[in-house]
Amino acid sequence: MVRLEYVLESWKSVRADAAQAVEDLPGGELTFRPAEGLMSFGEIARHILETGHALTGLMLEGVGNLQTPEFRQMLTERNPAIPGDADAAALAGLLRRSLDGRVEELRRQPEDFYAAMMTRWDGQQLTRLEMLGWIKEHELTHRSQLFLYLRLKGVVPVTTRRKLAARKNPA
Repeated sequence: MVRLEYVLESWKSVRADAAQAVEDLPGGELTFRPAEGLMSFGEIARHILETGHALTGLMLEGVGNLQTPEFRQMLTERNPAIPGDADAAALAGLLRRSLDGRVEELRRQPEDFYAAMMTRWDGQQLTRLEMLGWIKEHELTHRSQLFLYLRLKGVVPVTTRRKLAARKNPA
């Protein structure tokens, strides 16, 4: 059985690492993209922020069916306010603060809230807890993209830095 607290805490860890990646980007070059047609570093960071916020917003509002023609519009309407000229520091701060607030809202929900079924945009039926796990997995995928972009810029991602530090200083 998956516990809500585990999902929330592991999501916070994933998000913190994504925010750190934004802060670690050399020169705050949010427009960096390794090839034409790929999302830029900043677009990925914004996507992480917007998607997690909008999807959990829909869950908290009790929306049970995301397989509707209005799905994209529903997401857009629930996007957090991100200034168009937000620099890396501002974007990293928003990544951290928005999840902290959302996690508190999610913690206040009764246990049966997470057992309720919902329909994803692709027709898949899952519980709200499973949906929350999917949102975290989606974000983890995009965090990996940020890490790859950092590697292309010669930066070692925070997760690797932690592992290397632990090897140097075993407990």
